Amino acid sequence: MSLRKTLTAVNKPGSSISVAGNLNNVSEVTGSSTSSRITFRPRKLRKVSSDPIIVITASSPSLSTKSAVDLALLHLESSDEILGALITTHNDPPVFESANPPFLSLARSILYQQLATKAAKCIYDRFISLFDGGESGVLPESVISLSAVDLRKIGVSGRKASYLHDLADKYKSGVLSDELILKMSDEELIDRLTLVKGIGVWTVHMFMIFSLHRPDVLPVGDLGVRKGVKDLYGLRDLPGPLQMEQLCEKWRPYRSVGSWYMWRLIEARKTK
Repeated sequence: MSLRKTLTAVNKPGSSISVAGNLNNVSEVTGSSTSSRITFRPRKLRKVSSDPIIVITASSPSLSTKSAVDLALLHLESSDEILGALITTHNDPPVFESANPPFLSLARSILYQQLATKAAKCIYDRFISLFDGGESGVLPESVISLSAVDLRKIGVSGRKASYLHDLADKYKSGVLSDELILKMSDEELIDRLTLVKGIGVWTVHMFMIFSLHRPDVLPVGDLGVRKGVKDLYGLRDLPGPLQMEQLCEKWRPYRSVGSWYMWRLIEARKTK
């Protein structure tokens, strides 16, 4: 069996093979149709890094290592020729390296909502300055201790202050915890996190991809990903959720990485 076939077999159900190892808002967490006319370049065999062995399972999904990303790229290149052609045009593979604890990442997501990156970072830096120890001091009990007035002084709206307090309250009551979040399935995360005021499905999708490094998240409501899919496959209209699911089914179990390339595709269009 060739190396490519061996690696691809890992992604098939039941395989026993292990392998080593708003567009504004998207910019905070990531940063004309082209379709079938994309020029196909000769494929180079992608080397899997010598990182520790990684086996992608429901209990230990992660894109935190280079070997895991390499495996994802091998699968995407072999399962979708059009996406594979796009992947070969990018010299730098995706990197998922955020190591912030879930509570801090969720608080940051709330603060960044509906703001330009520069303005959001300014407010986030002021928010962090309120805590002893900086980011390590952002804990549920310390957020609860801040009043809405304290938060308004640093530019946080009253509504976002209520969102932060609700998130902290959910932690205090035991509905959420960092430990629970790390153990939840993707479906459980959506159900539980959307109980928090101000956190919708889009925010949970971004959190799963860029904070938890979950490999198989398809943000069907994200405008950038939808535009990328439209351009990639030469669609006349923006795809809806059902069409997104159907078109991107071949990307499983690495739809997070496929989505990452959709953002890159749209960014490239904007710079031309």
